[in-house]
Amino acid sequence: MADYEDDNVSDEYPGSPDMELMEEEEDEEEKQAMQAECCQKFATTDYIMEPTMFPVLQKYLSAGGAPEKVVELLSENYHAVAQTINVLAEWLIHSGVKISEVQDMVEAHLKEMILKNFDPKKADSIFTDGGTPDWLSKMILFPTWRTLFYKLAEDYPDCLMLNFTIKLISDAGFQGEITSVSTACHQIEVFSRVLRTSISGFLEGGEEALDKHLQEFTKMVCHGEHTYLYSQILMHNLARELKGGSNVRRLCQELQKCATEKGLDVTPITLSLSGAAAYPRACQALSSMLSRKALNPADMTQLFKMYSEPDPPPVDLIRVPVFLDLLIETLFKPGSHVNPDHKHKYIHLLAYAVSVHEAHRKGNRKGVNKEELKQTAQALDKTQSLCQHHRGASDLIADVGTLFGCLKFPVCAMGVLRWVDHTVSEPSYFKLNTDHTPLHLVLVDEIGTNHPLLHTKALDLLIRLFESTYDELDVLVRLELKKMLLDRMVHLLSRGSAIPVVTYVRKCSEQQDVDISLIRHFVTEVLDVIAPPYTPEFVQLFLPLIENHDITGILRTDDGSDPVTEFLNQCGTIPAWT
Repeated sequence: MADYEDDNVSDEYPGSPDMELMEEEEDEEEKQAMQAECCQKFATTDYIMEPTMFPVLQKYLSAGGAPEKVVELLSENYHAVAQTINVLAEWLIHSGVKISEVQDMVEAHLKEMILKNFDPKKADSIFTDGGTPDWLSKMILFPTWRTLFYKLAEDYPDCLMLNFTIKLISDAGFQGEITSVSTACHQIEVFSRVLRTSISGFLEGGEEALDKHLQEFTKMVCHGEHTYLYSQILMHNLARELKGGSNVRRLCQELQKCATEKGLDVTPITLSLSGAAAYPRACQALSSMLSRKALNPADMTQLFKMYSEPDPPPVDLIRVPVFLDLLIETLFKPGSHVNPDHKHKYIHLLAYAVSVHEAHRKGNRKGVNKEELKQTAQALDKTQSLCQHHRGASDLIADVGTLFGCLKFPVCAMGVLRWVDHTVSEPSYFKLNTDHTPLHLVLVDEIGTNHPLLHTKALDLLIRLFESTYDELDVLVRLELKKMLLDRMVHLLSRGSAIPVVTYVRKCSEQQDVDISLIRHFVTEVLDVIAPPYTPEFVQLFLPLIENHDITGILRTDDGSDPVTEFLNQCGTIPAWT
């Protein structure tokens, strides 16, 4: 009986010899497991360089691990990769390579390896211990590593560590850099901050900022329907402000156009924000045509009747970029046949959209100003008739004075530019043309003279023509044709588009895919039309062309009276032929 009671006591009560033995065995097993786990880490390449080495070493020693084993594993697996890179970098510097170039080489290779081997699961495990790693906070201070995080965020949008890093970058004040990162679209706080910074940049930078950053901005805003709707509602409210409201409205329209070009159906959002719900008939007619991207005579007749009434719908309803493009394309595309019974309706709606001004007070329309409607419609009618009935230059020469008068109206200039684009893009146009400067391109010059806002579209047309091959033409004829196109670009430069034009020609020179004589012709013509003072940006872009001996060497004279030397002297630059 006593033995039975002793056995029960040993099984049920702590402190008995058997229980203590079991606990010691379990504790020993845990220590052995901890040592094995630590040794596994010590056996990895260059683990002594890892920031977690000391905490792991403390765990190992606390578990009773032998110090000799640590020294053996760390020394056997020390390959000195980082130190070898440092030695090689020092050798390169001593051999004459610039420190910045060596640093760029190392960083570029490191970025390549990270992109190749990045594991989002391991990256997410960084935060298992809680808190933000010190190295991460330091990395985002450097542009090179921020660029790396942007790229990784595009490739791994579901990685929590990268999402957190993007927010960290935004909080640090670098939100202006992440307009192209779709990860920002998943975090309302980051997205709002980036959106605000981007809109402010467009308002301050004007047309140049719009041309430069619109593509990235559109990519971010059009990431999803929710981001597009949020952005448009915000900008729609900003557009009501007197200061800068018209510029924000322009940005809204550019976004609508870009979203449509990307294949997104944003028609319901566009019509809702323009107040179409209060005019169901107009809304139905517009929605039908915008969704199908084609005009319909029945719907156009319905809109014409509504906008011919004494109390028409708001003009904003038909100021949709896609709708205006459809009207211009239908009226001015060569070969597009508009029913004569409906043509005046198309012209009336287009003229109404671009010329009528509405006065509002406290959100209510107080008046509709139609003073410019009649003359705008008349100019459109004349322009459209001339373009459709006189496609050849010889037919049009007699009416060129009338056409020049119509080109004073921006909408007519836009239509003629579209018509010229279609006409000169035909493969046989320059083959059949014998004039040094075709009349159609003279019209482009006139448009550039009158309308700075159309310079971008005019330059795009000239660039496309310049980059065409023209294999059917003789080599000398081809060179003369491209010189003529460069002359058209120089005209745009003289009318205020110096930076875009010189930027393009500079790129052609750097890529070395254009005959050097063409670059020389451009430089000669530019020197003939410019005069000081010059902006630093222009000098920075144009100076490499001037300093290139292959381009301007034969333009210089011994007495220094040539335009090249004069330009260098005006810029305070000593010629450095390269």
